Amino acid sequence: MSFLTELWAFLKARKKFWLLPILLAMAVLSGLILLTEGSVLAPFIYTMF
Repeated sequence: MSFLTELWAFLKARKKFWLLPILLAMAVLSGLILLTEGSVLAPFIYTMF
């Protein structure tokens, strides 16, 4: 959790809020990759793309 607070402090201090959507998209895609590694949800996620 400290990583997220430090990241937020960095974004706020440097005024780099444009990085937030990129980081969120990367987090969502990495979550999808983790979900598809042999789960039952894999065929449903593959049909989205």
